[in-house]
Amino acid sequence: MTTTREHKDTDGALDAERQREFTSAVLADLRALDRMIAERRFETGVRRIGAEQELFLIDDQFAPARGVLALLDKLRPDPHYTTELGQFQLEANCDPQVFTGDGLAKMHAQLDLLVGKARTAARELGMEVVLMGILPTMRQSHLGLDGMVPSKRYLQLNKVLTAMRGGRFEFAIKGLDELTIEHDSVMVEACNSSFQVHLQVSPDEFARYYNLAQLLAGPLMSVSSNSPILFGKRLWAETRIALFRQAVDTRAKGGTIREQEARVSFGTRWVRQSVVEIFKEDIARFRPLVGTDLDEDPMAMLDRGEAPQLKALRLHNGTIYRWNRACYGIIDGKPHLRIENRIMPAGPSTIDEIANAALWCGLMVELGHRLDDVPRRMDFDQAGANFYTAAREGIGAHFTWLDHEDISARELMLERLLPLAEAGLRRQGVVPADVKRYLGVIEERVRTARTGARWQLSSWNSLRDRSTPAERANALVAATVARQDSGRPVSEWERARLDEAHAKGGNYRRIEHYMTSDLFTVQADDAIEMVANLMIWERIRHVPVEDKDHRLVGVVTHRAVLRFIMDGGSARRTPVAEIMKRDPTTVTPSTRTLDALQLMRRLKVGCLPVVDEGRLVGIVTEEDFMDIASRMLEDQLSKDGPDRTSDSLDRSAVAVAKADSEPADDDVPDRTIDTPRGKTPEPPGG
Repeated sequence: MTTTREHKDTDGALDAERQREFTSAVLADLRALDRMIAERRFETGVRRIGAEQELFLIDDQFAPARGVLALLDKLRPDPHYTTELGQFQLEANCDPQVFTGDGLAKMHAQLDLLVGKARTAARELGMEVVLMGILPTMRQSHLGLDGMVPSKRYLQLNKVLTAMRGGRFEFAIKGLDELTIEHDSVMVEACNSSFQVHLQVSPDEFARYYNLAQLLAGPLMSVSSNSPILFGKRLWAETRIALFRQAVDTRAKGGTIREQEARVSFGTRWVRQSVVEIFKEDIARFRPLVGTDLDEDPMAMLDRGEAPQLKALRLHNGTIYRWNRACYGIIDGKPHLRIENRIMPAGPSTIDEIANAALWCGLMVELGHRLDDVPRRMDFDQAGANFYTAAREGIGAHFTWLDHEDISARELMLERLLPLAEAGLRRQGVVPADVKRYLGVIEERVRTARTGARWQLSSWNSLRDRSTPAERANALVAATVARQDSGRPVSEWERARLDEAHAKGGNYRRIEHYMTSDLFTVQADDAIEMVANLMIWERIRHVPVEDKDHRLVGVVTHRAVLRFIMDGGSARRTPVAEIMKRDPTTVTPSTRTLDALQLMRRLKVGCLPVVDEGRLVGIVTEEDFMDIASRMLEDQLSKDGPDRTSDSLDRSAVAVAKADSEPADDDVPDRTIDTPRGKTPEPPGG
């Protein structure tokens, strides 16, 4: 069985000689492209649109489901589907549509058909599909290499990028919360899903239209943001932008003087005359990462009147991730140019996505007729600043617009851009009812300030005081699936509720689902007085002791503090090191709850620090297990009804209560429990 499309099953590894050969082929393709433009070989006089839909596969606990290969088997021979990087992702490709009449509606109908077909097949396999820019239930433990699609091309890309990064991928994103993590592969990129829209343009108008796409990136980002939460952290309105940039960044760390562009970028300057400028800059800045079979002579094909595939140039272009990408393609033997808009995330619903596409395409057409002096009216760096501001702030962003005008995203969209988009759609002859329908979705979204990002954050915050981060993430995904099924745009969505996720049972299978990650800690040389006050102020009974690198060195219990004070010790002058338990028993985020519960009972400890690669990341205590027991008891009683006896209560809940009734013992053997994902069967009932 092939894992994906044919070109992804070639590894493309490049030694020094193949690197030179492939680079030569890229340059030959570039010369052929230049010749094709000069000889007017490209299709003109027609404007087409197209779309690529990326989506996530989830299991019955709303977590990523590694089932894309089985799903593709079920969907074959339909050619519209293919893989993405992760085995929990799927891509569906819409056919090109002529951008006039009912073209938008046809694209919407096909998108619904493709998503619906994937959803039906996924459900038959015990999975579900969901359209989200970033899946809130995604964890680092889902992102091992065993979760990558077994494609030779993907594996080679990971090998090359990992080597260029020195074996470590570092991420730092700051929003309302702050995320700082390390990972050992490119798989973090698989956290992202997008809705990519293509617009065909002629070579003569490419520079003007590409610059317009750059100008519009900020406003479009502000209204389409849908990815505010990653690993339980509230970050940017569209965290995808920061995450993708860092996930495939090949620049050396530490240098601050030399300017280097990232492979994921907004760009560096306006295009002056031709699409060739973009390809030249990318070839000059970035070495090829992978190659392909060199089986065509583009100049000879042009001499014969044929359209070359430009395989080398297209492959190199596919490993450089501009947010607006120049694309070359062939339809019915005739080459054409497209602008691929990669800015928009997947979701919140298909009607929201098509509305975003209508907005962008309408604006591109109308401004293409009205505005030909963008570089004179806005500095390029300001266009980039508007884009990144919108990615951080979403619909609440403020821009510096044309001619240095300061304006809010909402005012710009409602007062300026929506009327222009309407004019552009009418100029293209789009059915008036479709113009009203799709732009009406945008108008209502902007007026209510309810983007996908705002809906997620509003739901998350409303659940904050009565749920764990894992429960909130489950509720968001469950609610998104239900709302997408309804076909309504996000502006009409009610907030997510906890009971929507509870319908399939609470997710307590692993420590990462409910551990406390907002920690109060001390260091070994701190005074015991400090740890005693921490326990009183925060009403906690266990305080981890860590070093300056956040590596766990011990735990202080309330019993140890009480014994010390009752024995007459000086809490002000004595360091924590004197009473802490050194090298305590620990677990990892992927440890099964059942394993942790049995460990606490056997060793009679009241807490288990959670460590990941030696660093302290959380803690679970007997109180956490009692809370789980209470929830499970409540769920079971609600299912059984008032007349059922307690014999049907979950045994795990009873076991937790029993464990909590036994006194904790500080003097126990040390060990770390780690349950690798996919290695150990899950306990029934979680």
